[in-house]
Amino acid sequence: MLRTPSGGARQGTAADGRPMSIGTVLLQLQEEFPEVTISKIRFLEAEGLVEPQRTPSGYRKFVAADVERLAQVLRMQRDHYLPLKVIREHLDALARGEQVALPSPDGEPRQADGEQAGLPGRATAARIGRAELLVAAEVTESELDDWESYGLVVPAADGGYDADMVTVARLVAELGRFGLEPRHLRAVRAAADREAGLIEQMVAPLRRHRNPQTRAHAEATAKELAELSVRLHSALVQTALRVRLR
Repeated sequence: MLRTPSGGARQGTAADGRPMSIGTVLLQLQEEFPEVTISKIRFLEAEGLVEPQRTPSGYRKFVAADVERLAQVLRMQRDHYLPLKVIREHLDALARGEQVALPSPDGEPRQADGEQAGLPGRATAARIGRAELLVAAEVTESELDDWESYGLVVPAADGGYDADMVTVARLVAELGRFGLEPRHLRAVRAAADREAGLIEQMVAPLRRHRNPQTRAHAEATAKELAELSVRLHSALVQTALRVRLR
């Protein structure tokens, strides 16, 4: 079953139990994975991560097991930075009834969720190295060098990459599959920097405050402003596309 943001669960089937279209699958997955797209689902199918049924006319029909498998794939990518080849092998082993440990990005077994550093809860990587990023984004060294030269992916002072930068790398890789090169994304990078500068300016008085609670409020406000800015950007792009594609 798919988990909902409230912590509950829902069945990965239509209300009447019939197989679902790819659009219905997308709506269900977006509850937990807002960034997933139909193109992403099709890509995972092409990579052998899921095999939906096909109607005589060629339309995809997904069942509950397909939706849950897709959710597992997306969780393992998001939470553990695993490449698709490793994820596929791991899920196939589980489907055969084999008891296998959660693999690491290089395919070796590692601790399962909640076992990192002896702490309860989901294990997450605060920062990963360059080799791990290459595996997580499924790109080559030269491609990553190209992204960094355009300022799309920026390592921290210690050379590592945080979770947000991993997300950026994956999105750049996804866009690359549509033919968008780093040079095409310079405008997106510049727009993001301008928006970040505007938000920084808005919360600067709060961040300079002596009261720790006020400074914490500044961080929360900055996050909320960033989320609103992203939503506005998305809405503006969609609106502009509708005008141009009429």
